[in-house]
Order: sequence, then structure tokens, then C-alpha cells
Amino acid sequence: MTYYNAINWNEIEDSVDKSTWEKLTEQFWLDTRIPLSNDLDDWRKLSDMEKDLVGKVFGGLTLLDTVQSESGMAALKKDVRTPHEEAVLNNIEFMESVHAKSYSSIFSTLNTKSEIEEIFDWVAENPYLQKKAEIVNEIYKHGSPLEKKVASVFLETFLFYSGFFTPLYYLGNNKLPNVAEIIKLIIRDESVHGTYIGYKFQLGFNELDEREQEKLRDWMYDLLYTLYENEEAYTEYLYDGVGWTEEVKTFLRYNANKALMNLGQNPLFPDTANDVNPIVMNGISTGTSNHDFFSQVGNGYLLGTVEAMQDSDYLIGLEN
Repeated sequence: MTYYNAINWNEIEDSVDKSTWEKLTEQFWLDTRIPLSNDLDDWRKLSDMEKDLVGKVFGGLTLLDTVQSESGMAALKKDVRTPHEEAVLNNIEFMESVHAKSYSSIFSTLNTKSEIEEIFDWVAENPYLQKKAEIVNEIYKHGSPLEKKVASVFLETFLFYSGFFTPLYYLGNNKLPNVAEIIKLIIRDESVHGTYIGYKFQLGFNELDEREQEKLRDWMYDLLYTLYENEEAYTEYLYDGVGWTEEVKTFLRYNANKALMNLGQNPLFPDTANDVNPIVMNGISTGTSNHDFFSQVGNGYLLGTVEAMQDSDYLIGLEN
């Protein structure tokens, strides 16, 4: 009698599980190896309004990564199709914790203790942040297996990007390059996470009959409208003071379309990559700076480069 089966990586039911595991492990990184203190000169030159924006942006991102690491992956692991999928989700769960911890490394480098406390107090009280965390987490708690995957992809590929805009913008203006290095590494991870979970969604979605597909599709677009309406208000709150609001909204709509592509659905908004601030798009698409981080402690490890996901990757394994 078998009580528990061992996972066998020599018998793969879904090759995407194996290829995703290999990609995620190849691009493993830790925030402790990035010399954030080198950005202090840039930080001191920012205005108080800009410093406040950076703190709030990273506080919001910390909340979303916390939801994803503490609730999201645990919810998705209840409905895996293969044991190897659960292993991949374990990897994603850990890296979401690395992401959340990375923002604290940024805070500890750039901010005072009292400023950090103020940031986390703001995160706990901001209605727009708390609303999107509640919407996503309630789906994790009570949604169907496919609904939970939709919520995860919307978080990974859409909701993070109102925060990612800021460091990518500064990078394009030759400011805070090491802070941006962390963000680019996180984007590299999130690109794979969103693509993989979207692929798993598509497998289940394609098993539904047309009526069930249409019902789920309607729910999906309604959810996106709800999240986008809240994200517009959040963006206005954050960016009106520095005058970037409309550019961030364009970036959000572009990434909302990418989230839908991950899920095998048609784009909703007319915005394309050509509409996004080219400085920000360049930050996403180029490689990391390839600092020889680990050589600073003597072992000469060179961090791998970011590889941007292409449109064709969003339908991985499901081309018709």
C-alpha cells in the first residue's frame, strides 16, 4: 500500500513544468547581492515629493508581494494538475517572498526607521491598496480554481505595474540604477510567473464547454474593469503631484492587455507598446547591468541577464 508518492522528475506529464522550473532556477537572485548604497547620492538629490512617491510605491508593491507569497500560491497549490506544477509554485512562492523582502532592503538603505514605519502605516490604511488586496485575496479564499488563476495573473502582470513605472522612469533618466536593478529582476520573475499560471489557466479553460467559457470570460473582464477603476484612482493619488498620471495609466492599460494575453484572451484596451513612455519600455526590455555582485564576497558569481518575454510566449504550449 502506497501512503505517499515521491515526485519523479524523470517522468514529466507536462514539459512546461520542467522548462519553467529550469528557467526560474537559472535566474535565481537575492537582494543582498545588489549594492543599493551606491544609489544614495541620487536619492539625496530627489525632492521630498519624489522621495515620498518612491516610499509609497515600494510600500504598495510590498503588500502585493505579501499577498502573493502568503495567500496566492497556497491557494493555487490546492488545484495543481501535476506534482511538478506544485514544485514550480513552491519556487514562485519563495521568490515572491524574496521580492517582498527586497523592498525592505531598499527602505533600510534609503529611509530612516521612522520613515519606514510611516510607509507601512500608510500601506495599512490606504483604501486603494487595501481594496485591491481584498479583491484578489477574497478570490484566493473563495474562488474556483480557474478564477484564482485569473486573479493571480492580473496581480502579476497588471497590478504591480503602477509601482514598477517609478523606478523604470528613474532608470531611464540615469537615477537609482541599483534600485531599478532589483525591479528589473522582479519583472523578469513576474513575467515567467504570469505566463506559467496563465498557461495553466488556458489548459483548464479549454476543457470547459462554450457556455461555461463565456460565463467565465464575462466574470474575468468584469474583474479587470473593477481592478482598473481602483487602479486609476490609486495612480491619480500617487502621481498627480509629479505629473506622471496619464503616462502611468497608459502603462497600466498596456499591461492589462498583457495579462489578458497570458490568459489566452483578447486585449481590452487600444494601448500598445508604442504608446508607453519609451524610457520605461526600454527599462523593461533591456538586460540587467550585470554587476558582478557575488565577486564582492569572493566567489565571482555573475548575475544572469534579464530576458524579456515576447508576445509569443504568452501562448506557450497552446498554439493552434
